[in-house]
Amino acid sequence: MTERIVVVGAALLDGDRLLAARRSAPPELAGRWELPGGKVEPGERPEEALVRELREELGVDARTVERVPGEWPLRPPYALQVWTARLEPASAAPAPLQDHDGLRWLTPGEIWDVDWLDQDIPAVREVATRLRAGERAGADAGEPPQAAAADRD
Repeated sequence: MTERIVVVGAALLDGDRLLAARRSAPPELAGRWELPGGKVEPGERPEEALVRELREELGVDARTVERVPGEWPLRPPYALQVWTARLEPASAAPAPLQDHDGLRWLTPGEIWDVDWLDQDIPAVREVATRLRAGERAGADAGEPPQAAAADRD
């Protein structure tokens, strides 16, 4: 039996915005959007791999916040795990350095405006649910209900 290999994905957040990265390769994935990340190397913790991958792919310094519940199967023997992450205060802005040719910060209302890779959709759905819950919590914390509703339109 082949041992499972964990692939980490970053739900990189800026306030309530999620970063999406457009693949440039391989040809069958080019032009579609994903959560940036990559394989966990032997002896590496998933959180360390995520920080390393974000530095390599986007040129940023980030910190992991929490694991998004769930694990999503990719082609065998790979499995996707996702963590929320935030940029460190002194980090550079994200840039598409490896494997990507475009980046977009998406608000909760824009998350489904891009063509996500099929394998990332369940994880993105979970992140979107969490962002929307945070948006509702903002309304509950004193934001006028009409303002909260207008933000979602």
